Amino acid sequence: MLKSRQRSTTCRTLARHLHAALVTRARKPDFFRGFHVADTMDGRFDLVALHGWLVLERLESRPDVAQALIDEIFEGFEEALRQLGTGDMGMNRRLKTMANAFYGRLQAYRGSSSFEDLAEAIWRNLYRGSENRRAEAVTMATYAQSVRSHLASSDLNQKVDLGSFPPK
Repeated sequence: MLKSRQRSTTCRTLARHLHAALVTRARKPDFFRGFHVADTMDGRFDLVALHGWLVLERLESRPDVAQALIDEIFEGFEEALRQLGTGDMGMNRRLKTMANAFYGRLQAYRGSSSFEDLAEAIWRNLYRGSENRRAEAVTMATYAQSVRSHLASSDLNQKVDLGSFPPK
């Protein structure tokens, strides 16, 4: 029982660190200034979803930590909604909408079998299909692959590091 509780605490602590790292990265001004991601709730949400997918993909062999990270992400979403004034009555409906959008984006990114597919998914989600943002979507797909490669070779138990920034 004690080992189970200790393992659970370790998972939650790691998930908190991973969540903090991905949210910090998703809030980098370069995404909004240089890569023209909309500096809106939707744009910020989409950056968290993209980075969440990258980290969750790395955690496929650690479902306990992956679930703890998802819990942290949604606690962050709930906190943001509360700061915007969402009361208890509307919270479940809004969180359900966010969950559908989040999991839809994860599915789109996971379903990308090629670089082109990933760039297309990023273009549809992060840039809402804006024709004049296709080049940025390709740049963001290159960035995502870079972070993905970096995470694949990282020991997430040692230091939470999403690799180099900004995207090139």
